[in-house]
This record gives sequence, C-alpha cells and structure tokens, in this order.
Amino acid sequence: MTPVKLYPAKPEKIYFYGTCLVDLFYPEAGLDGIRLLEREGIEVVYPQAQTCCGQPAYTSGHHDEARAVAAAQLDLFPGSWPIVVPSGSCGGMMRTHYPQLFAGTEHEERANEVAGRIYELTEFLLHVCQLRLEDRGQPEKVAMHTSCSARREMGLAETGPALLARMGQVELVEQARAAECCGFGGTFAVRHPEVSAAMVEDKTQAIEATGAKRFVTSDCGCLMNIAGRFEHQGKAVEGEHIASYLWRRTS
Repeated sequence: MTPVKLYPAKPEKIYFYGTCLVDLFYPEAGLDGIRLLEREGIEVVYPQAQTCCGQPAYTSGHHDEARAVAAAQLDLFPGSWPIVVPSGSCGGMMRTHYPQLFAGTEHEERANEVAGRIYELTEFLLHVCQLRLEDRGQPEKVAMHTSCSARREMGLAETGPALLARMGQVELVEQARAAECCGFGGTFAVRHPEVSAAMVEDKTQAIEATGAKRFVTSDCGCLMNIAGRFEHQGKAVEGEHIASYLWRRTS
C-alpha cells in the first residue's frame, strides 16, 4: 500500500525555484505562481543565483555534468522553508533524483534535505495552502495536460484537475489517453524529433476532440510543445500555464 503523504501547515515563507523555461520563455507563469502564493499571505523568497536543476544532463546520461549543475543549487535554500517549483519535471528531478544523483558523495546529506522540501506548485496550493478560488471568468471548457514527471515521478496526476474543479465557471473536459506523453521529454524532442512530432500530433488531436479552445498544464516544456504544435497547425486552441490561468481568472 502506498503511504499517505503528510503535508505541513501553511508556512510564513517559501523559496521559489523558477526553472529555466519559466525564466527564458514563460516569466509570467512564474510571476503568477508567486502572486498566488503571496495572496495566501506567504512571503516568497527567490534565490537570484538559481540556474538549471540539472535534469537535461541527467536524463541524457551525463551524470557528472548533472551533478556539477545540481550541486550549485543545493546551497540556495539555507532556511528550513518549503521549496516550491512550478514544474513537475524540475520538481521530480529535485525530489526524486537528487538523492540518487548525490548518493555516496559529499553532498548526499544536503541533497536529501533539499529533496525533502520540494513541492510542485499545484501540489502546494492544493494540499498546503488549501487554496480557495473565486472564479471571475466567463464560462469555458478547458482541457488539462499533466506532465509525465508530475504524473509518474511525483504522483500528482490529480492536483491540477482538483484546482480547476474549484473554478465555478470552468468545465474541465477529459481528453482521450490523458496519461500519454506529449512528446517533449526535454532532450528527447531533440534526439528523436520524428517520434516527438508524432506524439505531440496525437496529443493535439486528443485535446481538439474535446471541443475545448484552451488547454492548461503545469509544465512549461509541455506547454511549449503542445501550443507550438497547435500554432504550426493553424488551430485556434490556446495553451496557458495553470498558474497564469488561475491568477487571471481569480484576480
């Protein structure tokens, strides 16, 4: 039997780990995540020296390089506060793989300590903040895509949909084969572009078949991949990070 995860009471402060894709392509998603947390009365600390979590190198088999990148992140969070990440991909790397990556090294204890404080954003909003939402938007159908890392590494398939279910004017529609990968997979899309393209084609067809004109996701890699494919197809289906979607409709 899978043990039930125990969540702490809502803290006064948290660290926010922004991720590379938020920093470079979707800064508003990070800012909206911070706004949601601050609205809950939480002080958000953003370590300015943060860079990559090391996942691209790790999943490509370059573990020495991944350790070098990841080690630089370990000392960014000296306090005991939770570390909130707006990405199941980076969150999964830090919570699941850091203990494996640094096992038997001088950083093992610190890596385990940091890993124990990692929370994906929707997980934190739902289970720690017990987020209440007053939907001020117009009635809308929306599809949700949960990343493979959030779903399989972090066990968070339901946190995004649970938050959307609290939006009074939103009809969450279920896509066929919702658990299937969108084909991004970080460096997978670069190393296997034809396979990746076929996978995201299937994903866009499944989302379009729901009749929704918008999809949301908690991972910017998936957002970039799926929204980019819709744009390439000339389809009027828009994508949005769930942090921005929740903030936009409740602010």
